Amino acid sequence: MSSIIQLLPDHVANQIAAGEVVQRPASVVKELLENAVDARATDIKLIIKDAGKSLVQVIDNGLGMSVTDARLCFERHATSKIRQAEDLFSLHTKGFRGEALASIAAIAHVEMKTKQEQEELGTHLIIEGSKFVSQEVAVLPKGTSFAVKNLFFNIPARRNFLKSDIVEYRHVIDEFQRVALAHPKIHFTFYHNGSEMFNLPPASLRQRIVGVFSGKTNEKLVPVQEETEIVAVQGFVSKPEFAKKNRGEQFFFVNDRFIKSGYLHHAVMAAYDGILKDGAQPSYFLYLSVPPNTIDINIHPTKTEIKFDDEQALYAILRASIKHSLGQFNVAPVLDFERDANLDTPYHYKDLEGATPTIQVDGTFNPFAADKPNKQFSNYRKPEATANWESLYVGLKQDTETFSGKSDFSFENENEEVTSSLFNDEEVEQVVQKTYQIHKKYIVSPIKSGMVIVDQQRAHQRVLYEQFLVNMTVHQASSQQLLFPLNLFFSLNEMELIADLQLSLMNTGFVFEETNEDHIVISGIPVNVTESEVSIVLEQLLSDLQDGIPESSFSQNDSIAKSMARSLAVKTGTYLTEKEQENLVNGLFACKDPNVSPFQKPTFITMRVEDLDKKFAL
Repeated sequence: MSSIIQLLPDHVANQIAAGEVVQRPASVVKELLENAVDARATDIKLIIKDAGKSLVQVIDNGLGMSVTDARLCFERHATSKIRQAEDLFSLHTKGFRGEALASIAAIAHVEMKTKQEQEELGTHLIIEGSKFVSQEVAVLPKGTSFAVKNLFFNIPARRNFLKSDIVEYRHVIDEFQRVALAHPKIHFTFYHNGSEMFNLPPASLRQRIVGVFSGKTNEKLVPVQEETEIVAVQGFVSKPEFAKKNRGEQFFFVNDRFIKSGYLHHAVMAAYDGILKDGAQPSYFLYLSVPPNTIDINIHPTKTEIKFDDEQALYAILRASIKHSLGQFNVAPVLDFERDANLDTPYHYKDLEGATPTIQVDGTFNPFAADKPNKQFSNYRKPEATANWESLYVGLKQDTETFSGKSDFSFENENEEVTSSLFNDEEVEQVVQKTYQIHKKYIVSPIKSGMVIVDQQRAHQRVLYEQFLVNMTVHQASSQQLLFPLNLFFSLNEMELIADLQLSLMNTGFVFEETNEDHIVISGIPVNVTESEVSIVLEQLLSDLQDGIPESSFSQNDSIAKSMARSLAVKTGTYLTEKEQENLVNGLFACKDPNVSPFQKPTFITMRVEDLDKKFAL
């Protein structure tokens, strides 16, 4: 029997390995940027086209490579960072599992130019799908330039898995921000389709954060600083009032490497305990420095997860240091026992004596001067008043007598009429249609066959969803003018998304007075949106759409209508008056599709009398 097991050729093995390392253009960006940082570059340029699908180019002024290294770096498991297995547990650099250039070269067209400072000439390499096309000597500046073109050109199935340009661009920006925030002393420039998106000169940590996220980021930040034997913590957290609904600006860096950690995130949330709104997420930029031998980075291909030796101690230190900072800068509420100075008796009053009040007498006053006219007045008015009052009662006695003669009969009749009018058919029907609210969550309304139980939140979502859709498609949304326009600040990514959504938002009733680089000015809002809800609605909308239009939605308008309906719908736990309950139930059954919410969940259930009878038959 012939052997089944065989060794794969290098180019096939590289393509398979690429699946682990290179998921999307952002993976290439991350790898190349980290290599540039490890090459001790002080100026790094990132150039991309079509969200990285056509081109990802990274140019640095680092150490460069010799002719031999330039060729060797594309071999499998080639690395400049480790020499033996023990080095894995004491890492100071980033791209330690190899430069991953072999995997990138296997699935793209790669062009590399590199030159060392001491050399006169550099090396120009072109590789297409693991095949060396050319290697030439060239006149080049100091440093290295990598151009990765036509990603996944030889694996069309993999290329089909890539998302839209907006989504991929978002991922590229995320990776760029992570590297840029980790190294504030390096000058970073980012170009997309020929236009400059970021230009971040060397700066302090605070300036770098403000440079990346722009807007009013500076006033949101509270510094955190703590040094212990286990870990050194520095960085910034945001003030509670600036917390958002989405988990956007949350960064952990361990030894200048971006990581994700649910455990450390919980420590941050614990520090904010009691001073955040429900569902709000604070921003944070925290830099942890730990001895390299106390962490294990090599537990995930993307290297964004880390195993710590002493996680509990780290949790406690992080929580305590953030809590201390929030208290130190008067962000956290504290008990205030200071007296109000306005309520104290002034100090100089103690030596003062009370002065005797003076009495002023009007010497010209004559008590008898007004007696005569008063007397005439009273004599004149009295008979006339009496006559007027008596005239009101003229003939009243006769009417009373007439009425009292048939009072028993007529009164009884009238009483019967009143009693019967309370119990006519129409009134009974109105009483039956009464709605009840249960646990501030469900509305119960009787119907002919039994009763209907409505989920108030889902029902309101359905009503608002259809209302917004009609407004956006028919273009007849009414808006209310604000007395003072609202200034809302957003990051560059969010501003791009708002620009795409602007037309649809205007159709819902928003009026944009102006749109700037880092903020928008809103002068009008939809009728069913209050001024305080505007920022919440837009934040929720951006968080829902930052990864592109969901597959469950038909269009952009549909996504916006769903997001706004979710934000504005009456929440569980809200008390509704009887009138509000009736309006909600009537509004639901007036919808085109009242059975389900916009998110395909049932809005109501019916319970028939037969079902109730079965329950009681046991």
